[in-house]
Amino acid sequence: MNPLAHGLKPLLTSLAALALGACAQFGGPPLEPGVSTLADLQRSLGTPAMRWRETDGGEQLAYPRGPMGVHTWMARTDAGGRLVSIDNVMQPRYFARIQAGMSQDEVLRVLGPSYPGWTIYFKARDELVWEWRYCDDWAEPARFSVLFDATSGKVRTTISLTERQSLPFGRGDRREWCGR
Repeated sequence: MNPLAHGLKPLLTSLAALALGACAQFGGPPLEPGVSTLADLQRSLGTPAMRWRETDGGEQLAYPRGPMGVHTWMARTDAGGRLVSIDNVMQPRYFARIQAGMSQDEVLRVLGPSYPGWTIYFKARDELVWEWRYCDDWAEPARFSVLFDATSGKVRTTISLTERQSLPFGRGDRREWCGR
């Protein structure tokens, strides 16, 4: 083996790991509730995928990091544009808020937008399924699905499976890891 190529392999591996690690960052300075502004938020995270005006004049903004990412950052600002909170909502405590009978808009306000490529309609059941990717409590990539009655647009139920469990034909035997 070429000694030069052998010596470059660890360097290239390290550079690749650093590059991948950079993808998980906001891309800007740390965001601090009570200090950071809407401008800081948009500088760090860009344009939100969705935004809602709150009754108090503040805003709620959704920043999904997908489709293969495992984070959706939900930020809230006050009427003056100051950051009140920011949290990754791709976590079981947020999934637990999704209850039967909720509307599609209510689900979006909790979880942000799902990945459109994973939206499925089952005609026989008149059921619409939205899916989000997240990192479960055991550091495994997983999917959280919300099943809606397609006619009423109301939640019927939810389900969560690791990606290994949801892959067909034995392709789920490859274990992957992720981080929150």
